[in-house]
Amino acid sequence: IPYMVNKARLIENIADLVKEKRIEGISDLNDETNRKGMRIVIDVRKDANPQVVLNQLYQYTQLQDTVGVIMLAIDHKVPKVLTLKQMIQKYVEFQDEVVRRRTQYDLKKAQERAHILEGLKKATDIVDELIATIRACKGGMAEAKAAIMEQFGFDDPQADAIVKLQLGRLAGLEILKIEEELGTLQAKIRDWEDILANDARVLEIVKNELLDMKKRFGDERRTEIETVNGEVDIEDLIAEEQCVYTLTEAGYIKRQLKATYQAQKRGGRGISGMTRKEEDIVQEMFVGSTHDYVLFVTNRGRMFRLKGYTIAEGSRTSKGTNIVNLLQLAEGEKVTNMLCYPKDEDNKGGFVTMVTKQGLIKRTPLEQYANIRKSGLIGIALNEGDALAWTRLTTGHDMLIVATRNGQAIRFNEEDARPMGRSGHGVRAIKLAEGDEVVGVCICREGATILTVTENGKGRRSEIDTYRITARGGKGIRNYDASKDKVAAVKIVDDVDDILLSSQEGIIIRLHADSIPVQSRYGSGVRVMRLGENDKVMVLARTDHDDEAQTETVEVEESDEPTAEQLAAMEAADEASAAET
Repeated sequence: IPYMVNKARLIENIADLVKEKRIEGISDLNDETNRKGMRIVIDVRKDANPQVVLNQLYQYTQLQDTVGVIMLAIDHKVPKVLTLKQMIQKYVEFQDEVVRRRTQYDLKKAQERAHILEGLKKATDIVDELIATIRACKGGMAEAKAAIMEQFGFDDPQADAIVKLQLGRLAGLEILKIEEELGTLQAKIRDWEDILANDARVLEIVKNELLDMKKRFGDERRTEIETVNGEVDIEDLIAEEQCVYTLTEAGYIKRQLKATYQAQKRGGRGISGMTRKEEDIVQEMFVGSTHDYVLFVTNRGRMFRLKGYTIAEGSRTSKGTNIVNLLQLAEGEKVTNMLCYPKDEDNKGGFVTMVTKQGLIKRTPLEQYANIRKSGLIGIALNEGDALAWTRLTTGHDMLIVATRNGQAIRFNEEDARPMGRSGHGVRAIKLAEGDEVVGVCICREGATILTVTENGKGRRSEIDTYRITARGGKGIRNYDASKDKVAAVKIVDDVDDILLSSQEGIIIRLHADSIPVQSRYGSGVRVMRLGENDKVMVLARTDHDDEAQTETVEVEESDEPTAEQLAAMEAADEASAAET
């Protein structure tokens, strides 16, 4: 653990974060420290990603700590921010000054002591005259000191040392000690004078003192020092895989590898996609990478963002993790819409386009959502009783088709809806009949077809050009006969795509898009999914093609594609309705 981090406090902090559910995936925490060394063991649940847990520990605890270094210094009375090299240079210059001032101090003291010793040495040669002079003085030590200075030429420090000299110091052995001390001091004086006169010697002393400090106090580094920009980037440690993300109405979310759902022939019953709570149904589903962002929009119009790999991977039949464990939702707030946001998406030029169930559309520049806080960001202001039906990233020049549950559809250019801020309500995309609501929106692309799937599991593909371009806000044209079945979802698909269908009971089927025939807007389609009693199709998603079909072909019902005469009459009725609008 980092330097100066208290182990007990660190463990207590981790336990609190787990209790508050800010860190998910830790099942146990033990302190196994003994006399052999420090050891903290963190057990991780089977369904958790250990690297994600470690990243959260680095982010929320002192398992990784930042030590700030203030590089501000006063340089020649001017405050400056220095580089590391400049800081080291200033330190060397400071140590140079320390060595010089210390040497000058030592030299001064040695010279003063040598001067006194020279006086004592001279005094030993005229000791009899000195004693006689001192005895002749009747005014005390001050008079004797003045007489010695006048008669023998000693200065004040030398005279002071002589009058205070003990008679025992005049013995032969003591005289030799004085001479030895004087010789030693004179050698030091010469050395210190040489140091002050030689810059190279000063730097050599600085170097030797630093090496000595390293030898006395240096040991192996106990914590790593790394350059970290922002949060710890662990994406390189996590495999990038295509996954199916599902969200239920009760707020349970999970991701599964896309390969979990093998392709089936149309009309199959599919496989169980999750274990649901009673009365819970699948609400959202899409395919994305573990490195992509997942954007969430709530019933209060707030937007959140998570990395795909932070969503726990579940088994095929598991119900997943409650979304409240991942997002900071308020009481009564629930996620109603989620979408994939590719990690390499350019934040400039694109739009977050939202369509509500009441038929309103709102476009907001993507850069306004660049910094989504953990506490969320206002994404749209929803009217009373309204909810989001569709949220996607658009280029600003896309052609959109808005489809309703009662079989109406309208095609218009997204530029018809002016861009607005995050807190806007939006403008009308389609005029809805009473009791109708928007079930899906498609972004048109050349060569593709629009797939319409009904609640009872029938589906058909139609050419995009059969949906003529009209002005935004009209009633639209017919997409499906609502008297026969209600529309569950629409999606733009290519022949090379696969589609995933999820039912209210959590059954998921994957099939090839090209197995669904292309019909006019007036065709009822073919059976694409067989449903159990009281079950119905809820969600439609598009994914990459899989050539391996895993089940036998199921006998399908015949489609009731209208005759040429019926088709002409229906088109004429649509023309009249459009003219009236």
